[in-house]
Amino acid sequence: MADNELIPTVVADDAHIIYKVFGSAAPGTGSPLASFKRMVTGTKSANVREVHAVKGVSFTAYRGEAIGLIGSNGSGKSTLLRAVAGLLPVAKGAIYAAGQPSLLGVNAALMNELPGDRNVELGCLAMGMSPAEVKEKKDGIIEFSGINERGDFSSLPMRTYSSGMAARLKFSIAAAKQHDVLLIDEALATGDAKFRRRSEARVRELRAEAGTVFLVSHSEQSIRDTCDRCIWLESGLIRADGPTDEVMREYESYMRK
Repeated sequence: MADNELIPTVVADDAHIIYKVFGSAAPGTGSPLASFKRMVTGTKSANVREVHAVKGVSFTAYRGEAIGLIGSNGSGKSTLLRAVAGLLPVAKGAIYAAGQPSLLGVNAALMNELPGDRNVELGCLAMGMSPAEVKEKKDGIIEFSGINERGDFSSLPMRTYSSGMAARLKFSIAAAKQHDVLLIDEALATGDAKFRRRSEARVRELRAEAGTVFLVSHSEQSIRDTCDRCIWLESGLIRADGPTDEVMREYESYMRK
């Protein structure tokens, strides 16, 4: 295989993602009998609204790329990320992925009543590491997360952690393993500047190890520092897809209007 050969890892082919939003039920319409009648007759509940969040998105991601997903709030970025991870169904078209994409924080779900170091062990095992690998990597993961910088928090239950500490630990667990496709939603926005630098360096290492990284972030600097390619989504449609600097300039101009 040639070094410069492009190997696809994620292909979106005219992908549409539609999800249902359930409002408050009118009197009498939320009863089990009313629900059974709707199921038998095939009628829709009046308090269910369909949201067409992603509208015919097509792109191909390649091994070794770091791709930033940008767009204003509600543009469909996180929805698209969840669909790539296989957590949301595609209503029309298709999304194909090499291996099992890993959405940061889902593959390493943390348990509030357990201490941080035990969560590291369980998270690594859940990602498929052997007990020997977990033992080898655990101390490095805790050190990378920085949760012990102000005390021995790794021995305390997760419920004592701030949201930022929990997010840093999730990132550290997920980033300890090489993934075919790693999906990161805002994780680099947590923590101080030192942790952001460590996180961005780790993303670059993951790319160099022939993985593909998708990053959703409202931090333009994180996108510029980490990603060589950007996909700009607006109202569920791709407005631009190309080199980060070019797409970011278009996006910034659009946001200033």
